[in-house]
Amino acid sequence: MRLRQGVIRALAVATAIAVPLALAPPAHAGGHVDDAFARLLVKKVKGVNVNKHLKTFQALATANGGNRAAGTPGYDASRDYVAGKLRQAGYKVSLQPINFVEGWTENSPPLLGSYTPNEDFYTFQPSPAGDVTALVQGVDLTLPPSPAPSSTSGCEASDFAGFQAGNIALIQRGTCPFATKIRLAGFAGASGIIVFNEGQPGRTEANPLDIGEWRAGVPMVYADFAVGQALAATPGTQVRLKVDATLTLGTDENVIAETRGGDPRNVVMVGGHLDSVHEGPGINDNASGSAAILETALQMRHFPVRNKVRFAFWAAEEIGLLGSDQYVESLSQAERDRIRLYLNFDMIASPNHATFLYDGDDSDATGAPAGPAGSAEIEAGFEDFYEARRLPTIGTDFDGRSDYGPFIAVGIPSGGIFTGAEQIKTPEQAALFGGTAGVAFDPCYHQACDTLSNVNATALDVNSDAIADSTARYAFSLRDIPRRPAATTAVLSAPDARE
Repeated sequence: MRLRQGVIRALAVATAIAVPLALAPPAHAGGHVDDAFARLLVKKVKGVNVNKHLKTFQALATANGGNRAAGTPGYDASRDYVAGKLRQAGYKVSLQPINFVEGWTENSPPLLGSYTPNEDFYTFQPSPAGDVTALVQGVDLTLPPSPAPSSTSGCEASDFAGFQAGNIALIQRGTCPFATKIRLAGFAGASGIIVFNEGQPGRTEANPLDIGEWRAGVPMVYADFAVGQALAATPGTQVRLKVDATLTLGTDENVIAETRGGDPRNVVMVGGHLDSVHEGPGINDNASGSAAILETALQMRHFPVRNKVRFAFWAAEEIGLLGSDQYVESLSQAERDRIRLYLNFDMIASPNHATFLYDGDDSDATGAPAGPAGSAEIEAGFEDFYEARRLPTIGTDFDGRSDYGPFIAVGIPSGGIFTGAEQIKTPEQAALFGGTAGVAFDPCYHQACDTLSNVNATALDVNSDAIADSTARYAFSLRDIPRRPAATTAVLSAPDARE
């Protein structure tokens, strides 16, 4: 009887949705879907219910040492809570194992030709052990350096177009995170990796760095500008590069859930990271995004989607975007091509918030270039949502600080919302969004005080609505998202938070 009643309720909901969808004309400015579908989901996704998930994440952190970091019981409990809710809602749920650095020890100083270790150059933690003698090949170097930092060496797959597999990649610091350069060099077949400082005042000396990323069997070091300049001055130089270290990997799991229905040739991905830092429970960063995505999925479970919708809750973002990176890397080319777009929601309720939209069209002309084709249309869709509510937005650069990085690196159009982290709110931003100028958007960023009291309820509510709105629209229509040519999706990189 209970099963029969559940089926009847599900059919009633589906009918209630399907009828207005069939009758309503396309009214959204981007032409993505009938407004009726988005309005229904936005109405169902309530801030009070999103907040209930936040309270659960806080309780799970409190019961497990005060955090939900990768490799901890707090993360495992968060994973199980999300996966359990999604299974109960009828989604197809899988747990994808991923690796992260559990321990790293350097056993002896590194070797780079005749240069002095821990003075002229340092091992990039967590470099694996490796010993290689090979030719050094520069990758899109800017020598002499420009007056201001601007090198894009190793930031794009095209930088490695002429790279000879088996050579040692010589890469200049600048623009994108170190991990982007490391990964792209690894995918290009580098047998070793030397990144050197860019060369401007204050950017000449190397220092020890932990970038959270590794390439199996490929030794990697960070060198002074003078070292890189000298190696680049003589093309065809052969050097020995050696790292003696012990790398221990742990395992965690992404939570991946997708709708039973929808066209599997057209996958809409919606994601955010589930882990916190070790210092605190991570309620704004990023229980806020996880909770809103989870509630959107729960309320959408009966919707008759045209496109398959896949929800992702990433592990180990805080230590290098490892969950999303390894997910994208695990996909075949055909599987990547079926993912038509990716929406990322990381920190959507900062207490001193602004509403930043990822700058898909590079209209701000800041930092990274425009996202893959379709990213501009995603940004425009979010702009439409906020403009309809007379709420301001501003752009934020695709700077590689969250899980969209691996997706844009393989040509998958992306977008999303961000409400600010440790950066200081300017007077102009305070005039636009309210709040306090001269104070960080999130004063508790990566701290123990990122608790339930560190959440702006208004931002949480409206941004949860924006997540529901965008998910609903793309679940029904992808008319504005172009198909990708295969040539744009051939190489993977994924940046982390450090450049």
